[in-house]
Amino acid sequence: MQNQHEQYENARKRTKQKKRLYFHFILFVLGAITLAILNKGLGIGQDIINNWYLIVIVIWAFLFLIHVVNVFITNRFFGKEWERIHTDKILAKHDKKVAKLEGKVLKEFNIQEEVTSYQKNKQMITIIAAAAENNEIGKDNKLIWHLSNDLKRFKKLTSGHAIIMGRKTFESFPKALPNRTNVVITRDRNYTAENAVVVHSLEEALEITTEDSQPFIIGGGEIYKQALSIAHRIELTRVHHPFEADTYFPELNKSWKEIAREECHKDEKHEYDYSFITYERV
Repeated sequence: MQNQHEQYENARKRTKQKKRLYFHFILFVLGAITLAILNKGLGIGQDIINNWYLIVIVIWAFLFLIHVVNVFITNRFFGKEWERIHTDKILAKHDKKVAKLEGKVLKEFNIQEEVTSYQKNKQMITIIAAAAENNEIGKDNKLIWHLSNDLKRFKKLTSGHAIIMGRKTFESFPKALPNRTNVVITRDRNYTAENAVVVHSLEEALEITTEDSQPFIIGGGEIYKQALSIAHRIELTRVHHPFEADTYFPELNKSWKEIAREECHKDEKHEYDYSFITYERV
């Protein structure tokens, strides 16, 4: 609903811009004709500057050209959507720098272990994901494969629990997933989501799910990266095939140990071989 509202508002704004440009064009044509009649037909101003109306028309035409560029280039390609995308990129870079700095501080003061053990006493924070051979997880905010057994496993594991996700992941669903507490992370303070709780950081999401012994973090790529340093378990479906993608699951380091694996082969309902793998932090 939020996405549809934004599209509607953008279309309404573009219609108003084009309408103003159309009126400006009509006014320019009528104005140019009027100026020519005043100068050539009635002789007004010829004793001061001959053909002064041409100078006015050229200046007006230049202003009209600026209006055209503003409507069809500036506002179309550098409008609110462009601004939002680049703001998100800058904020993402900032978040990475902050996370890196926080990691250095925790390491320097030797408090990472204390934070982890505190979280372990409260919750089993679990990342659940499906990733291909090169850690591909999606393209254009959509899954790039369909494995019915993986979807069944996801439903079985997450039902009755909180599922924490980014805004784009939530909007990729037709509606909030049933029998689960849907928690959506977004930087947009005005964002609303039907049948879901909206928060503005991963820390806030975990704070409101403390009563759940095992909240699941379900994506997307940036949320997985943030969660990797605080999660205790990873339930990963590895799809044994390379794909073209624009979103990736982060690489796992030596702090993660494989504790279980189930190999599955392709069949009439599954186009690719895949494995269910469980990791726990060492």
